[in-house]
Amino acid sequence: MTTRRDFLKQAGIASASALVLPQLAFRADKAVGLQLYSLREYIGKDVKGVLAKVAAAGYREVETYGYSAKGGFWGLPAKEFAKVLKDNGLKSPSGHYDMGPYLASNGTDDSTIKAYIEAAHILGSPYVTIPWFGGELTKSADGFKKAAAMFSKAAELCKKSGLQMAYHNHDFEFKQFGDVNGYDILLKETDASLLKMEADLYWVVRAGKDPLALFSANPGRYVMWHIKDMDKTNNSRNTEVGNGQVDFKKIFAHAKHAGVKHFFVEQENFTDIDPYVSITKSAQYVKKSLF
Repeated sequence: MTTRRDFLKQAGIASASALVLPQLAFRADKAVGLQLYSLREYIGKDVKGVLAKVAAAGYREVETYGYSAKGGFWGLPAKEFAKVLKDNGLKSPSGHYDMGPYLASNGTDDSTIKAYIEAAHILGSPYVTIPWFGGELTKSADGFKKAAAMFSKAAELCKKSGLQMAYHNHDFEFKQFGDVNGYDILLKETDASLLKMEADLYWVVRAGKDPLALFSANPGRYVMWHIKDMDKTNNSRNTEVGNGQVDFKKIFAHAKHAGVKHFFVEQENFTDIDPYVSITKSAQYVKKSLF
């Protein structure tokens, strides 16, 4: 029989362990997600088959990309795609949605944003995520400020609809403009409660930045991570999580401080390995070594 003294003793041990190894304080039952862009060569040909294989590889969440009101998700209307997810025991807490048409209108035509919001609601996704942006907006500090203003406007629409907008980085955002870089501008020129961040850890490291410094400066804002590893000999190549240069164990020790809620494995290229074998190995490593 467990006494109150035993309970307190056990609780104390658990608390002490968490202080020594912060990652132990992180929930071990977190779902591993996959950014479906990893399987872009396959999913458009067989949506149902690919999602079944993703579930079999050990994933319980996916992050979509490429949705349009006309084409849906790889030819499937949002409601049909949602059913395929459910049939495979998958959830989609986030999707990458192209902001090009909205930005091209200088933020005056929000019809695409509204279409994305509708799709997100159908899928039960709390996050509408900006995957990237390009063109003249990325070439100056003023361009980044203009983009930030338009993102804020779109984020307000999401908030009014009960959703959250987030921003996913590459490395171009870290280009310096005098004493500030584009990423800093996005962070400072947007409300942290309106625009959350999805940290692509590979791109942060490749840009020569420290993810922990970002988390420390913006605690609680990094609600999603892309877990993408960097090949040990070629920085432009990805590899299975745990096989590369990125120190994920060190980063995961700060997961709670960052505010992360969802994790998506992503691998943009594969070398001498079947992609499904690759994503399975990554899922296993995340579960066994990082959660």
